[in-house]
Amino acid sequence: EQEDDAPIIRLINALLTEAVKVNASDIHIETFEKRLVVRFRVDGVLREVVQPKRQLAPLLVSRIKVMAKLDIAEKRVPQDGRISIRVGGREIDVRVSTMPSNAGERVVLRLLDKQAGRLDLTHLGMAADDLKRMTGIITKPHGIILVTGPTGSGKTTTLYAALTQLNDATRNILTVEDPIEYQLEGIGQTQVNTKVEMTFARGLRAMLRQDPDVVMVGEIRDLETAEIAVQASLTGHLVLSTLHTNTAIGAVTRLQDMGIEPFLISSALLGLLAQRLVRVLCPHCKESYAPDAGECELMGFDPASAPHIHRAVGCDECNHLGYAGRTGIYELVVVDDELRTLIHNNASEQEMTKHARRYGSGIREDGRRKIMEGVTTIEEVLRVTREG
Repeated sequence: EQEDDAPIIRLINALLTEAVKVNASDIHIETFEKRLVVRFRVDGVLREVVQPKRQLAPLLVSRIKVMAKLDIAEKRVPQDGRISIRVGGREIDVRVSTMPSNAGERVVLRLLDKQAGRLDLTHLGMAADDLKRMTGIITKPHGIILVTGPTGSGKTTTLYAALTQLNDATRNILTVEDPIEYQLEGIGQTQVNTKVEMTFARGLRAMLRQDPDVVMVGEIRDLETAEIAVQASLTGHLVLSTLHTNTAIGAVTRLQDMGIEPFLISSALLGLLAQRLVRVLCPHCKESYAPDAGECELMGFDPASAPHIHRAVGCDECNHLGYAGRTGIYELVVVDDELRTLIHNNASEQEMTKHARRYGSGIREDGRRKIMEGVTTIEEVLRVTREG
């Protein structure tokens, strides 16, 4: 049996090592009728890496299930678990998810680099002005700060960066998350567990009896969680959380739709940060060019005096992708008295957005700044801001 296992173990080790090397966030192991395909998601984009022999599929899946302490015999229902490994001297946490399909089980491994959790706000690519304003609101004693954006837009990383900055031994910082993505030293983290009815709302309620200064709720999904979060922020706690809305002001509308009274939202809110992730151009091969009329129109440049911008090319350094790594583009709305009045009076989203634009730029504007700085491309900014 040991003999049979060896090539599988080698294959898994090779996949994990390679994934860490290219900074992949996920490994997809996909079983089809005649093929077994392994794909990596790097900087948000999936690409095929290897097609091992089809007959290895059940062995590969079983081995991963053993490593994640899952039930090997149970192939009919989805399972999830986690593996902790060391790859090249780095501690990597792997979240494992298996899913039955008609041709055998599919497995997705989400890689979480523990070192990556040690970021603070200065590492996230915010404009100097936004960074200053963001630091200003996270150091307020109480209120609620919401980070918005679609799944995988880096919201949790931003919250962790804010907590890392606040984590100075003078504050009691507690979180309730689903799941805990990074272990943060000196911060009390609690995992949501629906099997025993440990929900966000229940965790948040209990945390408020633990004398916290700062509370982080992974996501506001329902009215109950929203109500407790708002109450907590009004009773002297700083509350950080995320919402799935496309724009910053959209978070206000979402809270109202959930059933929170406008006067409570206007009293509680400190700031709203909308964000997306764009891929960063590879410094070794990016190419400067003059944008054409269509691109100038998209980006609001004057064609007569448009700056030179860059495009992705691809070289050995970046695996011929043209990009290496990602950074954020942001829209930060700091809630001032005028915006409070608008929220309190149930103003329309358009009115609130108009007010926010007077004091700060939209997310596409921030993208434009990064294009002009040669950090990213027009294609990337359009890809992530299409709906906005």
